[in-house]
Amino acid sequence: MTVKNLRWLGCLGLVALVVAGCGSSSSSSSSSASSSSSGTTSTPAQTAGKGDVAVLLPDTQSSVRWEQFDRKYLDQAFTKAGISHTIVNAQNDPTTQRTQAEQAITNGAKVILLVDLDPGSGAAIINLAHQHGVKVIDYDRLTLGGGANYYVSFNNQRVGQLQGEGLVKCLTAAGVSKPVVAELNGSPTDNNATLFAAGYNSVLTPKYTAGVYVKGPNQSVPNWDNQQALTIYEQMLQQTSNKINAVLSANDGLANSVISAETARKLKYVPVTGQDATAAGIQHILAGQQCMTVYKAVKKESDAAAAAAIAVVKGQVPATNATVANGPGKKTAAILETPVPVTTANINQTVIKDGFLTPAEICTGVYAQYCTKYGIK
Repeated sequence: MTVKNLRWLGCLGLVALVVAGCGSSSSSSSSSASSSSSGTTSTPAQTAGKGDVAVLLPDTQSSVRWEQFDRKYLDQAFTKAGISHTIVNAQNDPTTQRTQAEQAITNGAKVILLVDLDPGSGAAIINLAHQHGVKVIDYDRLTLGGGANYYVSFNNQRVGQLQGEGLVKCLTAAGVSKPVVAELNGSPTDNNATLFAAGYNSVLTPKYTAGVYVKGPNQSVPNWDNQQALTIYEQMLQQTSNKINAVLSANDGLANSVISAETARKLKYVPVTGQDATAAGIQHILAGQQCMTVYKAVKKESDAAAAAAIAVVKGQVPATNATVANGPGKKTAAILETPVPVTTANINQTVIKDGFLTPAEICTGVYAQYCTKYGIK
């Protein structure tokens, strides 16, 4: 069956959900989801148009970054280089992402920049692309066993280590004896979540083994869904009679769920980690509701991915700085950027200095007083 036929079969399957059908879109999409402290408002899945590069974003649930930052930065990089491109979002639907990939291939894409939804569906997209001579760059998430040509991300095990180290510092400062530590992990289908957990458990497990910390409830959150995280953490509190002293939370969205549960129960805020340096995460840090977050400079990552894709379009070999294991005996050439921990001490020197967030985005409402206290400007 040809890619074209597959594409129309995919359209028939989606017609009840996507009234616009599976036609082409403009060469660079610029729509985005609105954000709030609790997540993003879902937008319809887009369809891929013609372009040398097709960017396949995953959703608007796992993080606000995909629509607020990655879409914008990638569009800017490709536009500046004069590279035709499409940027679409699968809205957490593997079937939609597969259809978007088929459309991109049919419409002449030379490179697919893929953020997979799970290893199985991601590998199927990579195999399909390779069958048609299209190169694939795994973006942010490595598709395990998928065989992408390149991988652009951060050192994600280091991200987890920074989270674990940050939680230890906060617990030490709080002077809590033998704290019960809960772990709210990312999606079990996301390889990054596995790497994050390997990182923070390398810090926390010795504490548990030595009896310095007590390991509390430990659960993964399907699809990084913040609402499910809220339910899961409420259950954790119920199981422990509210006796949780700290939470290793894998990102800012999950941390927000923890803070929401504590607020609803009128509990004292406990140290909780995060990741992505969202505006809500920074606000919670300033207000003493969150211990720390990890800043992954999305613009550096997106610029590196765009540069790699542009090189491939031009028939060149992208410069890489690492290799990562991708299945038994397999290695993938990679470009890995460095993550940075963020606390009240270095907000100005990180997210503000880079222009990732502005004081206007952070210092709103009740949080303005904390910006004054910590000199956010």
